[in-house]
Amino acid sequence: QVQLVESGGGLVQPGGSLRLSCAASGSIFSTYTMAWYRQAPGKQRDLVAIITSGGNTNYADSVKGRFTISRDNAKNTVYLQMNSLKPEDTAVYYCNAVYGGRAYWGQGTQVTVSS
Repeated sequence: QVQLVESGGGLVQPGGSLRLSCAASGSIFSTYTMAWYRQAPGKQRDLVAIITSGGNTNYADSVKGRFTISRDNAKNTVYLQMNSLKPEDTAVYYCNAVYGGRAYWGQGTQVTVSS
């Protein structure tokens, strides 16, 4: 069982920045593939960014060049640095871990981009 706890969401003006954090349980965090997803009201949950155990990353086209996913295996934490935020980035952001053929989800953190 993997438990995930997100933090760092909030209200930010367009053009601003936020950093989301996701703390994971488990002594073998370094082996997990970690990802961030987001879900806007009335829309499906979409992949934002992913980072493998080896540190390879991939991003949705809509966030390339603005968002950066990273991980600190010593702290069992994955981050999402979000810069140049736009109103269309407004959503609930979910942390995801894949381990042992199963997917695990955090409870989500709200990000609202508005003036």
